[in-house]
Formats: sequence, C-alpha cells, structure tokens
Amino acid sequence: MKNSFYIIFSFLIITACSNQDQNTSFVTEKVDWSNDKACSISVNEAFISNIIKNMTLEQKVGQTIMPDIDEVTPQDAKQYQLGTFLNGGGKFPNKDKNSSIEDWKKLSADFYNASPVVDGIVVPILWGTDAVHGHNNVIGATIFPHNIGLGSTMNPDLIQKIGEAVAKEVLSTGIPWTFAPTIAVPQNDLWGRTYEGYSENPELVSLLGESMIIGLQGEGVEFLDDNHVLATAKHFLGDGGTQNGIDQGNTILSEQDLRDIHGKPYFAAIGSCIQSVMASFNSWNGDKAHGSNYLLKNILRDQMGFNGLVVGDWNGHGQVTGCSKENCPQSFNAGVDIFMAPDEWKPLYKNTLKQVKEGVISIERLDEAVKNILSVKYLLGMFDGRKPHEYPYNYIGDVKHRDIARQAVRESIVLLKNNNKTLPIKSGKHILVVGDSANKITKHMGGWTITWQGRENKNSEFPNSQSIYEAIKSKVENNDGSVEFSNTSNYDKKPDLVIFVYGEDPYAEGDGDRKHIFFENQDTNFLKYMKDIKGQKIPSVSLFISGRPLIVNEEINLSDSFVQLWLPGTAVEGITDVIFTNSNDEINYNFSGKLSYSWPKYSYQSNLNYGDDDYNPLFPFGFGLTYDENSYLNIIDTDETIPQKDEITLFLGSAYPSYKEIVSYFDSDKNEQIYEGINADIYKNERAGILISKFDYKKQDDAKRINFGEIDVMKFWEISSGSSEDLSYMPNGYLELVIRAQSTSDSKIELILQCSKNQNQINITGTKECYKSFDLSELLTNKPTDTWQKIIMPLSCLNNKDFEISSITSRAKLATRGDWVIDIHSIKYINSIEPKICKLLSL
Repeated sequence: MKNSFYIIFSFLIITACSNQDQNTSFVTEKVDWSNDKACSISVNEAFISNIIKNMTLEQKVGQTIMPDIDEVTPQDAKQYQLGTFLNGGGKFPNKDKNSSIEDWKKLSADFYNASPVVDGIVVPILWGTDAVHGHNNVIGATIFPHNIGLGSTMNPDLIQKIGEAVAKEVLSTGIPWTFAPTIAVPQNDLWGRTYEGYSENPELVSLLGESMIIGLQGEGVEFLDDNHVLATAKHFLGDGGTQNGIDQGNTILSEQDLRDIHGKPYFAAIGSCIQSVMASFNSWNGDKAHGSNYLLKNILRDQMGFNGLVVGDWNGHGQVTGCSKENCPQSFNAGVDIFMAPDEWKPLYKNTLKQVKEGVISIERLDEAVKNILSVKYLLGMFDGRKPHEYPYNYIGDVKHRDIARQAVRESIVLLKNNNKTLPIKSGKHILVVGDSANKITKHMGGWTITWQGRENKNSEFPNSQSIYEAIKSKVENNDGSVEFSNTSNYDKKPDLVIFVYGEDPYAEGDGDRKHIFFENQDTNFLKYMKDIKGQKIPSVSLFISGRPLIVNEEINLSDSFVQLWLPGTAVEGITDVIFTNSNDEINYNFSGKLSYSWPKYSYQSNLNYGDDDYNPLFPFGFGLTYDENSYLNIIDTDETIPQKDEITLFLGSAYPSYKEIVSYFDSDKNEQIYEGINADIYKNERAGILISKFDYKKQDDAKRINFGEIDVMKFWEISSGSSEDLSYMPNGYLELVIRAQSTSDSKIELILQCSKNQNQINITGTKECYKSFDLSELLTNKPTDTWQKIIMPLSCLNNKDFEISSITSRAKLATRGDWVIDIHSIKYINSIEPKICKLLSL
C-alpha cells in the first residue's frame, strides 16, 4: 500500500504540472475528444429492435419518463407504461423514513409487476437511487466516507471494494441502479458539493472513479451480474467548475480546459463500461448542459464513444431556455434519453407524446432513446428473468462492509499537525472530549444521509453505530484510561490531554454553497475554550469534520495536533484505531491519508488548485504526516477575520446549516409551551394538529408547507439556533420572507422575533421575555391564495428600548390559533445601504 501510494502520487504530481502548462490561455476552438479506450459491449440488437417495432408511441414515451416515488404509484406506472422511477434524497417507501427492508422490496415488486408488456415480453421497469456513499437512504446501511475522504486514501483497490459492498446493499432493497459515482473535479471550495468529488486533480478522480464503477458494475464475466448494479457517472459536464462555486451555475472555460479538467474522468468511466451518464445542471459558457446537443451527442456519444443511456437530473430539463418542468423537447432532442421528472411527470408525458405526434421530436430520436434504455436493461439481465425484488440476500449493514468502511476511515483521515508527537495517545490517560460534534452522529455523516440535506436525523437512526465520543470512550477505557465529556473547557478532573471535536453542520447542494471559506463554529465561545486549555498548557488534539478545506488557522495554532476527518460515516472506530496506541503503547495503525485537495492559507484561495501559477497553500495537494516523521508547524498567520455577512439565509426549503426548525404549541392544561425540534421532510403533531411537508418550488425540496390545523390552540413554527445573532451591524437591513397562503383563517397570523436581553414583556405563558410581533394577516389575505409574495420587515422596526437587535434568538416565528396553510420558500436577513422606515411591505 505504501509503495503504491508513492507511485500514484508521483504520477498525479507530474500530470497536474503538465495539465497546468496547457491551461494558460482561453482557447475557444473545438478540440478532439476521441476515446481509443471506449468500452464496446454487444447486445441482441434484433431482440431490442423487435420490441421497439412492436411498441406503441405511448409505450415508447413511457420509457423516457422517470417520476419520484412520492409522486407515482404502481397503478400509475401500469397506466402510463413507465420505464423507470426513482427515490430522491430523503424519499422512502410509503413516505416512511423507518421503512423496513421488506417495505423496500415490496415496493420494488409492486412496480416490477406493473411493468409494460410488449408482444408478450415484459419490459421491466428500472428503479434508480442516490447511493452515493453507501446505500445512504436506508436506515441501518453501511455509510462510507464521502468521496472527498475516499480521495485522501488514494487507494483504488479499496474504492473498488467499497463499490462492491454498496452494490450488494443496494440490491438488498430490490434496487438495481445507483446514481453514483460523482466524478466531478471541484475547482472552487465554495461549492456545496465539493465533498462529492474525490479530488481537485482530474487524474485522481479518473483513477478512483473508474475503480468505483468497476466495483458497482463488475467487470469481465461478473459485469452487471446478479451481485452488481448499474452505475451512473455524473454530472456531465463541468459541474465542478462553475464560477464562484455556485451550484448549478455557469462554467466558463475553453473547450480544451473543459476536456482536460472536467472531461478527463469520463474517458476512464467510458473505458470501464459505464452504462449510465447523468446530465449536469450547470451551463457551459452560458448553455445549459441539459439542452446541449454538442455536449450530449457530439462529444459524449460521437467522439467519446459512450453507448449507454443519458438520464437527466432532478427537473434539470426545466432550466433549459424555453423549457419548463412540464415541457422540454429541446432537452430530449439534445440527447437526454430519460427525463428525471419527479413531480410534474404526467403533463411532461402528455406534452412529449404530443410533440412526437407533431414531429417536434422525431420518431427516430424517440426510437434511439428507447433503444439506449432497453439495451441497458438487456445488459442488466432484466429480459432474462432478473427480478430485483427477488435478490435473496440482505447485506444491509453487513459486518464485512463495516470493516471495509472502518479501513476507509483509517486511510482517509489526514494528519496536518503533530507538534511534540502529541499523537498517538498512549494508554492510561485521562482524556477530556470537548464539543457537541463528538456526540452528533449526523455531523460525521454529512449530507445525502438518510435525508437529502442530512440534518434531520437522530443518533438512534444509525443502529450499531457509535458517535466519535463513544468510540473514544470505548478505546480509552480499554486502554486503562478514563474519559469525560464537556461542551466547554470545564472538567471534573484535570485531563492529561484534551480532544476537541468540531466542524461543519451537514448540507447538500444549494444549501452548502458558501460566500467565503472561513470556518464558522456555531458555538461562538469555542475558540475561548481552546484558548483556555492552551493557557493551562494541557496538550490538545483537534478532530475537524468538514466537507471541504476551510480556513482554520487559529484553531490549528491552538492545537498541538490537528487531524482532518472529512465526513467519515458510520465506522468512526477507524479514527480511534489511528490516534490511539494499542494496550502496549505501540502504534496501532499509522496515518496514511493525503490531501486530495489543496488546503488554503488565505480567504481569497477558495479556487486554489495544484499547479496554479501563484500556488501558495497552507498544506499542498498530497500533504499528510505520518508517525514516522519529526515535524513542527510554526504559528500560522491569523490576521484575516471572518467578514460580516450581507446576507444571512435562515431557511431555504428547510432550516439552513446551524439553524433548526422548532414546532411548539401552548398547552393550556399545563400552562406551558411544548417544544419539538423538527427539520423533517414530513412532520405531524397530533396534539396541536400541525402537519408539515416539503415540496418543489424552483428546485428540489426548496419549499415547505405548514398546515397549522383546526385545533384551537396557539401554535408556533420558528427558526432558531443554540446561540444569538448580532445584527447591529446592519441597521438598514431587513428580514425577507418568500411566502404564500394556501388557505387563510379568521384568526390572525403573526411574525414574532425574540431576543435574549431586556426580557420585560409578558408572553402567553405569563413569563417575561423579549419579543416583537407583526401581524401578517392582511398582507397574506390581500393576495390571491397560491400566489407567492416577498414580505419585507425592516430591522428598523426592532430598534427600540424593548428589543435588542444584538441578541436575536428566535430569528423568525409564525404564531396563530387559526387553520392557516402557509408555504415558505426562504427566510433571509439582508443588509442594505438605504434606510428603511418601519413598515411591512409585500413585493
């Protein structure tokens, strides 16, 4: 392993340098994308052609439509003769997060039995899922480190083993298709999907992406056999290169750079016989990839030699100029074979059918798409009697898979600092663990874990998994030591060593995009605790959890050792395998992880990549210490400060990272307010009658419906966090809500803000608090129901002696006794130069 790493790393360094030499100017000429390693697999063309010949237009169009399980039933599938369907992130059988394996397989069977029949031949429906770091939609599945961590292993053999394990766990639920791997080459760490990329280096992404594809699909005689699944290379093309790292944004590059950076992994993917490619949300030089015939046909198929199917991303066709979610012949004609149309699939089906009849979509293009789809089903063995729901094994959470995950954690964590050989930690020590991140398993997982954003989960929803604190406690006590936990620097017994555990809250795309690369700890006192321990001269170790490199210069300075964990998943015992000695005080496992991304030194280095002309990282690509080295890291410059935000997003379809949604109601019998945290896609409170669900407004799951119900109690929905917000620096700012009323009520609905100071007003429970309320009823009833509006509340309304704008706790709270049904898309605080008078406005 050690020798293979140095061979791989040396090769990557050479190719990164050579690529840099080619990327010195913007060249717009077309380039050669020919692929002499394209995979060629034969199917029974006569068999496929005969099926297509006997299909009706309706059956052919049905093959091209992919709804989400929340919006389609087996009865629908039978009626519309559908060819595919999916479960998106956070989508479960019967909308039940706790669905059993039997529930998943039953749904698979129900849909399979609804498959269309053509001339006596069953054309099986195909189910796809986002198993991107394990079968991450299923409670109890093995969750592997996200790709950014796997990149740090630089171990293709391990990645292939992970792919094989994931395939078996996916098959265990009756699903034969995963939308993985992501083979993006992220170039800007502001991007919220950075952690989905193996590396900033296209060669490393190519190497590991190919290994994952082979693991998922198999090769040789095992190719797409009963123990393997259809994989998907995504997202084609340029998703990792958008300007300023904006998700679904515009990638401005010459065609040569597009090929050499973002296209390179697809050459390897096609060479390893990938049979599914997903079109990307992003644009290339202003043109949406979902509508680009040049990308999807000329480059991908004609030049690169891809012969599988092209699937769109979640309503991605609707972003093409002139298109909507319900209508987009441009995308289909450009080369998308399957519309991923989770919700508005019925009108899309009808419009597509009409467009074929009218010649807007040619019958030749439709037949081509259907051939691509049926050929993949043929290779999967679906026409040879393979029924995914009859897979005879249950590998969910398999012990051997957990061992592979534990190895992946060991090899992915990176030692960035180890002054005075603080690590490894020897036996018999008293250890203080500081930071609630040590106890929150969701923090270890990151986004795309059970739910889409990954924030809504509880520790109990990860059976047979330990938190980092539990893993540390077990290891220390087995090594004749003792351990205590604290959220501060306080302790009962003076520790021999302190382990700080902290990092980013979970996020997925969209929500994860950032304006800067400073790490912002939601516990604003955390640095104070670190300084306190440093002042007492107690050795300390930082375990940092994140989905990208971030500016943590001060945290590194305050730590004797600093370990980058990335997003390790369920097998966090792999961390303790490395940072502790065995019972004989010998090294248990050495560090082997190396940075697959360059680590920034300054805030302007969000797009720092190896080979840049002005390359000046804090830690370079490929850096990672081991116990074999004597190293000492001097004090790092910390002159830069986190810039004040001109825009603070609290809610966008769900509470933003670091915030939480809270539902509460006033119990008159107990004369108290009953609180419940949610952050769930679906929520129901029987006592108060509150029902909450998510839906698509502009993008996937970007809005929430709050049905306050008919029960006559005071009900509340709010956005809050564990700390207060100081908005005194934006006196001209305002609170913006993008909201609509689906149903109104005679009872008023109020917007309430609360603060932690000047608590001298009497609330509903008779206790004192600091709050300010605004009646939204008139604004919401003045607009027709179902009409979105932007409501502005100037912060000047809060500047008085009864409210402290420097200590806002409840950022936005809705309160009513009525049966209002309210849809919310976003809630933000926005700074402004122009003063605003205190008046609520509807725009």
